[in-house]
Amino acid sequence: MSRVKEINRNSKHRKRNPVVYLICEGSETEIRYFKRFRTRYCHIDILPIPSQYKAADKLVQKVSSTLGTNPYYPDEGDQIWCVFDRDENTDEMLKKAETLANKNGYHIAYSNPAFELWFLLHFVNQTTELADCNAVIRQLKQKGRLENYEKSQDIYRILLEKQPDAIKRSEKRVAELHSKNQEILVRKSNPVTTVSELVKYLNQHRGS
Repeated sequence: MSRVKEINRNSKHRKRNPVVYLICEGSETEIRYFKRFRTRYCHIDILPIPSQYKAADKLVQKVSSTLGTNPYYPDEGDQIWCVFDRDENTDEMLKKAETLANKNGYHIAYSNPAFELWFLLHFVNQTTELADCNAVIRQLKQKGRLENYEKSQDIYRILLEKQPDAIKRSEKRVAELHSKNQEILVRKSNPVTTVSELVKYLNQHRGS
């Protein structure tokens, strides 16, 4: 795999705000949600990847071709985040994705079993295993949560007040797994999500 070309420019050019590139599976759920983090200071370019490359290792491998001619200046703070779920990924695929990401300086926002776990954590500290995305959504649609949830909904504003709780719950679960010497990017880490790391990063840059 070829590494994304890192462009260096001389000090005479006008300073620009960093760009965050999100390489995701193409789900409207993630795209709709992360678009709401955009501000004049937080430039987010969301690049969906073709469905045939949705496997975690393939997604990371295809970062360079997905980025295309978009300018990438890591020396100015640009970052690349690969956003994916457990889905049908094997532990071998997940490990390969993690290795490739670390080698190339990419970040990973991983959800097991599904991205909607991040939404669920806004309402409850979910620590028992959930079989798949449908199981997560059933929990999410319980009374007092997002009872009418649909993947096409824009729920950013609805969740915003509870976002700090979701971050705390996500971080607590990750710390719990680490305390047991449990890897995060494996199938048996269910339930877990590291989307909170990406959300915290975006929040830090929204108004600066």
